[in-house]
Amino acid sequence: MVVENSNQLEEFTNSSSQRIAELKAFDDSKEGVKGLVESGVSKIPRIFHTGKLVINENPTRDIKFSVPIIDLKDIHNNPTRRVEVIGEIQSACHEWGFFQVINHGIPVIVLDEMIEGVRRFHEQDPDVRREFYTRDLNKNFKYFSNFSPFNDQPTNWRDSFGYVVAPDPFKPEEIPLLCRDIVIEYSKKINDLGFAIFELLSEALGLNPSFLKDFNCAEGHIIQGHYYPPCPEPELTLGVSSHTDADFITLLLQDHIGGLQVLHEGQWVNVPPVHGALVVNIGDLLQLITNGRFVSVYHRVISKNIGPRISVVSFFVNTPDPIEGESKIYGPLKELISEETPPIYKNFTIKEFLDYFYAKGLDGNSSLEPFKL
Repeated sequence: MVVENSNQLEEFTNSSSQRIAELKAFDDSKEGVKGLVESGVSKIPRIFHTGKLVINENPTRDIKFSVPIIDLKDIHNNPTRRVEVIGEIQSACHEWGFFQVINHGIPVIVLDEMIEGVRRFHEQDPDVRREFYTRDLNKNFKYFSNFSPFNDQPTNWRDSFGYVVAPDPFKPEEIPLLCRDIVIEYSKKINDLGFAIFELLSEALGLNPSFLKDFNCAEGHIIQGHYYPPCPEPELTLGVSSHTDADFITLLLQDHIGGLQVLHEGQWVNVPPVHGALVVNIGDLLQLITNGRFVSVYHRVISKNIGPRISVVSFFVNTPDPIEGESKIYGPLKELISEETPPIYKNFTIKEFLDYFYAKGLDGNSSLEPFKL
């Protein structure tokens, strides 16, 4: 907004103050979006209004606009198939930044039960949910609505819980009892799959299979269980605003409802739910260290009047060490730089990168911009 006179300034100030007051009241309720739905709202509060939305629910069926699905079956005992898969991953990471994997080794029953575990947590009695609501970053298990609501504009139609799998020691006793067993099982299996995906990504870059893991790309692991209640006015808001992920890779489990979209060649393309599949997307940090060979692309979640939609997101990101995090330098990998492909990003510390990401929130802009040369 460009303020041109004192009347506009006063209007802008009053509007901002009112928004902050509404956000504080919403956050202080400690009941999230689910609480609004439980109260019977038929109109969504203004803090959720996104403005004009271009929603493309049924994009062209051209194969050119179909997110790749990669079958990992037999990649460990069939060298020929492994080479084919690595080629498919290389292409998907360069052209899309997104792909789905099937036959990845995690039983479907585990995936289904994790979805149900997230549902059980978010649908328990509001008084019980409220006890877990916090913005204390020192707590290992956190229940919240919108990670940075006072930075992100507008507020998204989504509640979440999150917990740290690594590098801090995993504390099962802090996970609510009604979903503890499946959370523990899922965390271990998705962590192992993350290591396997990093091996394939390393090979797709022409590097040793252990390269990215040895580079500590898989050192940090955070899981979030998202709950998107049915929205009475889905045309006015988003489940997640357009953004790129500030990590190395993200592994996503989504239920059958759908709503995830990726921006490809200027068009929002649905990422259709495939039962038993997991979505893999490249994060900003991997685009940066691969010097743009792999791309981190914008994606979002549209709201729907059906649901709830449930998803489980695993973020693999190297969290800054209290001492080393201040000084350890990252940048485009020297193995991927030459006279023909000079670096397009500058060096940085993980702390510098994450500080910038958290300060700006989901503002629709990539976290990579300040780090370009």
